[in-house]
Amino acid sequence: MKASALVLPLLTLTLAATPPLLGVTPSAAQSRFPTEEQVSIDVYRKASPAVVTIRAGNANGSGTIISPEGLVLTGEHVVRGFRAVQVITSTGARYTGWVIATDRQRDLALIRLEGVRGRLPTVPLANADGIQVGQRVFAIGSPFGLSGTLTTGILSRIAPNGDLQTDAAINPGNSGGPLLNSRGELIGVNRAILNPTGVGANIGIGFATSILNARDFIAQNRNNPIPNLAAQPAPRSTSPSQGLRLGIVIDPETLVIQAVEPNSPAEIIGLRPGDQLLALNGRPLEDPEELRAFLQRRPRVMLLTVARQGRVANVLVRF
Repeated sequence: MKASALVLPLLTLTLAATPPLLGVTPSAAQSRFPTEEQVSIDVYRKASPAVVTIRAGNANGSGTIISPEGLVLTGEHVVRGFRAVQVITSTGARYTGWVIATDRQRDLALIRLEGVRGRLPTVPLANADGIQVGQRVFAIGSPFGLSGTLTTGILSRIAPNGDLQTDAAINPGNSGGPLLNSRGELIGVNRAILNPTGVGANIGIGFATSILNARDFIAQNRNNPIPNLAAQPAPRSTSPSQGLRLGIVIDPETLVIQAVEPNSPAEIIGLRPGDQLLALNGRPLEDPEELRAFLQRRPRVMLLTVARQGRVANVLVRF
């Protein structure tokens, strides 16, 4: 009996001191999830802070911050027709983003964020050895406006032109967002899905522009300045004898506000860059000249219909 009493405590101490298999002490998270799940979790944790939602007029897309100063890579079709867009980070911070370069053939665009303070999280760019058919891939974006959504799949094919094919679910709103490898590196910019039925359903075949095809585009354009607003068509400031001044710069193609003058009537009523003018006094607005001509009549009041972040509102302006 005495011998047994002495052996059991020693046995207990010996088992407690036995090292884990492979000599590695697993973290709490690793011991909780299988390896494949943990990879997905790690990729999302690393990359999602640098994935943004892009709002261009009434449409949503996605993008990736690739420099801490606020350079965003996205798809050309996401920002087509816009010089300024709204960019929303994973923390909810909102920036005016200026389109500084586009490549329609490769469906690429660069956006520079205005007013960045501090350093933003980024996603590193993959090299050729990080892009292999058969590897697991991860897409993060804002499908149907649901920001921060993760989907997974494999890299199914690399086309002769370098485009990537994947079965990871890519839906409207994922456009321009990142396709990532298991190291959390950016391997492609999501651009389209195969849609033979024409109803927008995902059938498991999506396409992305390879980051290898985007590297030259980024290098050639990353230092481009924000567009010169003074060179853009806009309602001119007028003297009292010529009419009233609203105090906005408008893109003539899209009627999106590019800039708002301080202390102007536009700033007072709350207009801001990225807003899109839809109608004047209930009639569709098709050209900035219509607004300019109306202001020259020196009206006492006017009604603007404005789109912002997918919402439409009427704004009453009194002079």
